[in-house]
Amino acid sequence: MVRCLLSFCLVLAWSLADAQELVLRHSMQGKALDALSTLVLRFNDEQNGKGRIRLEDLAGVSDKQRLPHLALLDPDDRQQFFDTLPRFKPLYEVMKEGGAKFDPSPFFPQMVDAVDDLTGRMQSLPVALAIPVLFYNKDAFRKAGLDPNLPPKTWWEVQKTAGALFDAGFKCPLTTSRFAWVHVENVSSQHGEPMLSKVGNNERVMLNQLVNVKHIALLASWQKSRYFHYFGPGREGDRKFLSGECVMLTGESSLYAELSSRLPFAVGVAGMPYYDDVRGARPTEVLPDGASLWFLPGKKKDEYTLAARFVSFLLRPEMQREWVQATGFLPMTRVSAEALRTAGTSPAVLDLVEKRLSMPKQSLARTKTGFGRNRAREILGEEIEFVWKNTKPAKEALDTATTRANAATAAGKGAED
Repeated sequence: MVRCLLSFCLVLAWSLADAQELVLRHSMQGKALDALSTLVLRFNDEQNGKGRIRLEDLAGVSDKQRLPHLALLDPDDRQQFFDTLPRFKPLYEVMKEGGAKFDPSPFFPQMVDAVDDLTGRMQSLPVALAIPVLFYNKDAFRKAGLDPNLPPKTWWEVQKTAGALFDAGFKCPLTTSRFAWVHVENVSSQHGEPMLSKVGNNERVMLNQLVNVKHIALLASWQKSRYFHYFGPGREGDRKFLSGECVMLTGESSLYAELSSRLPFAVGVAGMPYYDDVRGARPTEVLPDGASLWFLPGKKKDEYTLAARFVSFLLRPEMQREWVQATGFLPMTRVSAEALRTAGTSPAVLDLVEKRLSMPKQSLARTKTGFGRNRAREILGEEIEFVWKNTKPAKEALDTATTRANAATAAGKGAED
């Protein structure tokens, strides 16, 4: 009996030792966290004790030097997470080492473009991306005598609308979230002015394009007239819109999943505004961005095998559809695109998503993922503060941001090399 009991304990100990646990650090909240928890629980059940994923909230991590196996983080949190330049293991390498098939061809071209490197290889899995849109409070529009079914399409119409709202007593007509992505990267993309210039193997970030100078100068004038309110470089503006304090918000399309079920006022969604007086403007050419799934280096082979199985699980058509339907994030592949429609997504967003994600990649439209993009956004946020304080004009702030971003990117590449 004792021998049998001892044998059972040894077998149990060996099986527990063999079971891999991967820590997935994230910054998800609300419906997105509920959906992620459900998928992880379902994946763990399928493993029959041979491995599991454990979720870890970034906000509760005190020791940032202790790195997880996986990280599902948005661009703002990635800067905090990657500020010491820990190397990450590219997605295509994880799948190869884990012995899992991986075919990027079913992905929308624009989703690949958001997470690939200079050679077109996917660095991470773009599971939680969005596009920039204009949200507006339909009830406030009615009170201001504006047609709630005719949102502004151009920035000049936004100015006129903001003026009408301000005159009607609304103290915050317009605010924004994720300023650098929305008001610099996307404004640049919409008006055919690339974020990068390439000479040989060298790239230079260009934050100071003519349309960007024009746009930041216009926003600065709106700030002085109280039409536009800036609350920070991240998602600070979301709360101001959710509370009803601000009437219009430029932010992430995925916010609609939260807005549609919790607000005491009717919400409208429209495409990102543009300048109709800029020749060749392409208002639908916005840039998907958001949280993607990263893989940390230096792990064991069987840990990467489990990570690869998790990726394969997430890429199943039924899992993709459930995720998109629950969260409102952009579909990675065409098989999950229909889930946005069944989730009740705004027709304006649906039309834009279907057209935009299918467009070919544009290599110079955005900085590539990783240190360069994160640091450029952080620097831009610092320099924009001088514009709001009226201590630098728009052009000087953007010129300085461009110089600093290129210097920081060069230093980052040197550290990586």
